[in-house]
Amino acid sequence: MRIAIIGPAFPYKGGGAHHTTELAHRLAGAGHQVAIESWRAQYPAFLYPGQQTISEPEGEPFPGTRHELDWRRPDGWWRTGRSLRAYDLVVLAVLSPVQVPSYLGILAGLRGGTPVVALCHNVLPHERKPYDRPLMKALLRRVNGVLVHSEQQAELARGLTAHPVRVAEMPAHLPTPSGGVTERGGRAAGVRNQLLFFGIVRPYKGLDVLLRALAAGPEDVSLTVAGEFWGGLDETERLIAELGLAGRVELRPGYVPAADVPGLFEAADALVLPYRAATASQNVWMAYEHGVPVIATRVGGFADQIRDGVDGLVCEPDDVGSLADALKRFYAPGEPERLRAGVRPVDHEPLWTAYLDALTGARRSA
Repeated sequence: MRIAIIGPAFPYKGGGAHHTTELAHRLAGAGHQVAIESWRAQYPAFLYPGQQTISEPEGEPFPGTRHELDWRRPDGWWRTGRSLRAYDLVVLAVLSPVQVPSYLGILAGLRGGTPVVALCHNVLPHERKPYDRPLMKALLRRVNGVLVHSEQQAELARGLTAHPVRVAEMPAHLPTPSGGVTERGGRAAGVRNQLLFFGIVRPYKGLDVLLRALAAGPEDVSLTVAGEFWGGLDETERLIAELGLAGRVELRPGYVPAADVPGLFEAADALVLPYRAATASQNVWMAYEHGVPVIATRVGGFADQIRDGVDGLVCEPDDVGSLADALKRFYAPGEPERLRAGVRPVDHEPLWTAYLDALTGARRSA
């Protein structure tokens, strides 16, 4: 098939751009003729206060990538849609409702002649605004099929459209410096009494819950927080001071380049994902590829990814006591070593096969 993917790609950073690029590589590897239609200007700066682009690619860029789309040029949205009328499938990578106006412009250019699948990373944002639901409803009612990453997201999508909705687990797509699974044998033995929170810091990810649990948990354990802070550092720094954690919490604000990621995981006993809400996350797979157990809340797909008591621990969301208890259980004598020994890298080839089948099947069932 001739397949066009519309979504972010390098020089844009982050999981969405990595997913778009890896999906294109996988579809091309399966024998399809693939193109990516990406952006030269994706969002106004006020809608994304963090760093939007990077200067060096992390992973292999897809050669068939164009960067013609611009949020300031609706005429270009329509022209892009018109240029894709001869394709057998168009995939809209949906990361936020703010993309919907441009996607509706592209659909107007297509004029209904080409099957379109909305690949929704999140059907609705974790932190919602009044316009999110009507925008997503307008989009999902105009596509032929929807692909999501969890049953919970499928239920949200079915409430917005009568078109077919398929579910497929999101396979790994974040690159490592070597381009493959990270080497796991270089870490020296021993417990570091060090935890890691990794990724963009937003309210739904529950860093405040983790800080309170850390204050109530084992007294000799420290935490590194590495990632962009969506709303700035002030509130987090105030909470750290209030809890008396200044000597136990290291803040490393800003985008973390792929080359720096192994060192962060090397220094950590566990990755902690204290999310209040989630759909799918690459961070569990990333931790496992670095040989690191995961402590996470029972939201999204975490409970399916983590074998509770084998390669990590699962606790209740938005519950300081439950997370503090999990930290204490993790640091019981011998537990960090036992849980680390249970970590196994995941074979993502079957997951990618199922994912591509679900995506192309969404076209056939549309």
